[in-house]
Amino acid sequence: MDVDPHTAIQYNITELPAGLHGLGRILCSLYLFYLISPEFIALKLKIGLPKGSLQDATFDLFRKAGFSFRVDSSRSYVPTCDDPEIDALLIRPQEIPRYVLQGVLDCGLTGWDWIVDNDAADDLIQVADLVYGKREFHTIKIVLAAPNDSPINEPKDLQGKRIATEYVNLTRRWLAQHGVDADVEFSWGACEVKVPDLADAIVANTETGSSLRAHGLRIVQVILESSTRFVMNKESYQDPWKRAKAENIAMLLQGALNAIGMVGLKMNVCRDDLPKVLDILPALKRPTISNLADENWVALEVILEERAARDLVPQLKRAGATGLVEYPLNKVIY
Repeated sequence: MDVDPHTAIQYNITELPAGLHGLGRILCSLYLFYLISPEFIALKLKIGLPKGSLQDATFDLFRKAGFSFRVDSSRSYVPTCDDPEIDALLIRPQEIPRYVLQGVLDCGLTGWDWIVDNDAADDLIQVADLVYGKREFHTIKIVLAAPNDSPINEPKDLQGKRIATEYVNLTRRWLAQHGVDADVEFSWGACEVKVPDLADAIVANTETGSSLRAHGLRIVQVILESSTRFVMNKESYQDPWKRAKAENIAMLLQGALNAIGMVGLKMNVCRDDLPKVLDILPALKRPTISNLADENWVALEVILEERAARDLVPQLKRAGATGLVEYPLNKVIY
């Protein structure tokens, strides 16, 4: 609640009996102090979300975790969230480590590659490692790539060469580790089109390598593997409320990732058929078994991979299971 102190104390105390004017002012001051006390002020967590290719995947992950974000237009950088305790900003993932480190944001989701490029790995608290991407749910690779017919086959072959990359700091440090002196030039994305005319090689990220191959490039060496990290600055992490809020969000996000490709399966089984049914599920976690009103029957429930369900359901049915129900999962929290 926003309180204007000049308005809040404009109470009509002139009609109080003489001698109570001072008491009235004291009571008004105490009431004002109550209104602006920390317990009365809404708490907020400022979080940076990646704008660009990872934006849709991030919003979808948050949706599965139970948080809904809405962006009014494609040019908006301030999405609204159905959780009033979250203030979000859409920012290029390259910049999120810096803004979190500076305290402009309490926390943010960005790639490990950009954390390393900003030399912020030792200064940020990693709340969670969230392995997801714009298309796939696995890590991406930061690679040195060169044309198929290039003589570049190892780091030393880059001596005196020109390299185009978005990862200028990361690339320079990597070259220094190998004792190589090369010209590293910043590129605003689309590094693949720079070679061979504008650069001898590139350092870029790739999920599958298909874009590199389409441009006649080959991977010379993998420099770094990267995934999305949920990070906080140390000052915000020391705040008990902000830390708990961020850790709760991270738990739900990780639960949403755990649920990808998983389904729940429940069924009723006659006790006489239970050993046969359980034998079909040897590699799965122990299922939940509950008694039914009919003491000769039990209810069985298990979580498994969706691809496994298509093979197991017919087998379970033949083994005596009935009333099989397969259902999707939003979150699985271990």
